[in-house]
Amino acid sequence: MTTVIRQDDLIESVADALQFISYYHPKDFIQGVYEAYQKEESQAAKDAMAQILINSRMCAQGHRPICQDTGIVTVFVNVGMNVQWDCDMPLDDVINEGVRRAYTHPDNVLRASVLADPDGKRQNTKDNTPAIIHYKIVPGDTVEVHVAAKGGGSEAKSKFAMLNPSDSVVDWVLKMVPQMGAGWCPPGMLGIGIGGTAEKAMELAKESLLDPIDIHDLKARGASNRAEELRLELFDKVNELGIGAQGLGGLTTVLDVKVKDYPTHAANKPVAIIPNCAATRHAHFTLDGTGPSLQTPPSLDDWPEITWEVGENVRRVNLDTVTPEDVKDWQPGETVLLSGKMLTGRDAAHKKMVDMIEKGEELPVDLKGRFIYYVGPVDPVREEVVGPAGPTTATRMDKFTHTMLEKTGLTGMIGKAERGQVAIDAIKEFGAVYLMAVGGSAYLVSKAIKNAEVVAFPELGMEAIYEFEVEDMPVTVAVDSRGSSVHQTGPAEWHEKIIAAKAV
Repeated sequence: MTTVIRQDDLIESVADALQFISYYHPKDFIQGVYEAYQKEESQAAKDAMAQILINSRMCAQGHRPICQDTGIVTVFVNVGMNVQWDCDMPLDDVINEGVRRAYTHPDNVLRASVLADPDGKRQNTKDNTPAIIHYKIVPGDTVEVHVAAKGGGSEAKSKFAMLNPSDSVVDWVLKMVPQMGAGWCPPGMLGIGIGGTAEKAMELAKESLLDPIDIHDLKARGASNRAEELRLELFDKVNELGIGAQGLGGLTTVLDVKVKDYPTHAANKPVAIIPNCAATRHAHFTLDGTGPSLQTPPSLDDWPEITWEVGENVRRVNLDTVTPEDVKDWQPGETVLLSGKMLTGRDAAHKKMVDMIEKGEELPVDLKGRFIYYVGPVDPVREEVVGPAGPTTATRMDKFTHTMLEKTGLTGMIGKAERGQVAIDAIKEFGAVYLMAVGGSAYLVSKAIKNAEVVAFPELGMEAIYEFEVEDMPVTVAVDSRGSSVHQTGPAEWHEKIIAAKAV
């Protein structure tokens, strides 16, 4: 029997799903993070997970994005052989119209992050199109669609290798995960694809991340094939690395490990890793010809009631009066609450500023003695002064750091995850400081921002330089003025603790 699928039904369903996943975490993810939170012994990691859980509940209540990076859209479409399309444009265009409507929805504007001409002008397409779309033709008379919105920070940590047939997948993964750092915002999932060809392995890894968290069910019933054996082995061994939430050191780095495999050439063993971050966003729907398929809102009872209390030893800092001398006392791992005015700037703004410095041109903002926050916020709606404004991956700014510190007199930087050695060396040389905000808590962070004004490079859109006025914005000292990094000391300490406890 032939099923007719209308163009508008697919458009509406895609748009609805993308809005839905922008503010609702999957229930299994919330349960996984809460379970990890309850057993976590590292206070820094526990605090980070508390902020992630609080942020998630706030987003579910307020229908605003979990993360300011609302992702690049990936769509997997399984088209039944008995389906007929009632469309007046190509299927890619139909799906992209759904993406366009979702990302420009006036009640919940989503950040447009997709750039055309990727090695040239890198111009924002303004509506987050086009999506990355995969099709399969399968038996049946329905269309099954999985949509996901993948953040750039976690996608940037993807790894691929063409191993020799006798090489160990486990050894390779355990070598790669520490190299990935914390820019993928753990705790999350690792998707691993094995076999096929290079592009097939990457597709398998991405598709595996659509599956629910069920590692404990697998442990209870036991592995029935090699892929499941790998899941169990890697789940334990990756967590034993001690990387922990946000890379601060702790018991839980991954909530699950997914493995999909496919037959491959006798001479090859292609292997891919794609991590999913703390802003896990995916949904599924089926079209059967009866109309659009819309998502069912979850119950707020699915979210735990978490409170995050600031510890007694918190340091409160006035950004309007802090001096380079003041930051010398700050200790790695210390919680700091920031109030006052800070500037923002990420990749494009840093490149423009460094280019201007090299040409001897005056910068449009004075950075001397200031703090800069690596962020590209979501546009505000209703009464908001700014939309969700969580940190972006700080390592992307590493190559600019020495010039910025040397030439501008910048005192501090705020971002997500660790810094590379070139940045750490510059921080030590100039006595600056790097602070870490929690990735995956963008809406929570935005509530600390009391005013936001574009002060330079408005043509860069979300990458423009803003001046934020904040009140009690929570951060952690990640690299102190002497060059000590909590992202190096924390995981090392917790790896030793986990191995010692295992040996008892």
